[in-house]
Amino acid sequence: MKYKVIHKTSYEYSEPAALSQNELCLFPRDAQRQVCESKRLTIRPKPTVLESRLDFFGNHVHNFMVQQPHQTLAVITESVIQTADWEGPDPASTAPWESIRERLASHENPEDLAACQFVYPSDFVSPSKALAAYAKESFTPGRPALEAALDLTARIFTEFKYDKDATNIGTPLQEVLKIKKGVCQDFAHLQIGCLRSLGLAARYVSGYLETIPPPGKQKLTGADASHAWLAVHIPELGWVDLDPTNNMIPGRRHITVAWGRDYGDVTPAKGVVWGGGAHNLIVGVDVIPLENENPG
Repeated sequence: MKYKVIHKTSYEYSEPAALSQNELCLFPRDAQRQVCESKRLTIRPKPTVLESRLDFFGNHVHNFMVQQPHQTLAVITESVIQTADWEGPDPASTAPWESIRERLASHENPEDLAACQFVYPSDFVSPSKALAAYAKESFTPGRPALEAALDLTARIFTEFKYDKDATNIGTPLQEVLKIKKGVCQDFAHLQIGCLRSLGLAARYVSGYLETIPPPGKQKLTGADASHAWLAVHIPELGWVDLDPTNNMIPGRRHITVAWGRDYGDVTPAKGVVWGGGAHNLIVGVDVIPLENENPG
């Protein structure tokens, strides 16, 4: 599939802001099953300073500063991405999860070293005995790693309720595990915490998911949204994405933007503003299929 993604973020201030400084992580990156063919960033008013870089994880990051008084700030990214479905082996044919844990813990394989950083705690993901206990219902002795991970994905999908009012960015994983409610970000962090609690490597993935309107309904402009899932490291296979919000291995409808240890590494937009009074944030996302477009 080929998609055009338009992500619009706008801030409206009740009073003029004297200065604003922001960091963006909004450009889709090339990944195992996708290629970003083009990307464009528009900022209004025009920033005095605009810099781009690749962060530690290889994500595209922009830093900018608006130094003139402004009462609105608009950030628009437009990207064209080619995606494909994941193609991998039978999950039951992957190595037992205990052998992967031991391999990662040994640090003997150079190709595993990059994955090892995703075994340890991070700001939003703290491994615990409770998370390990929940995970072990899926990770029974000798079970193939990917088969067990997919079973855990299915259990989170089945046992947890999507509720955007139940949590916020600061809700601890222990609370999410207790109330069994949350959003995609919570479910990704939860499964990462479960996997890390068993000594496995798991990373957080931010991106987009094409939404399909109900039969007979027209897709609304700006109605798409950012999405989050995770990836587990299976030696000899690499990173395998898992989406506990939708109980699936992400495929052509999932568009990867960035990955890191948790949400804090890939926050779409963050920054500070001097002045401005009260402010209103408006975000709109469009994931537009281009597969059937005529050339030219």
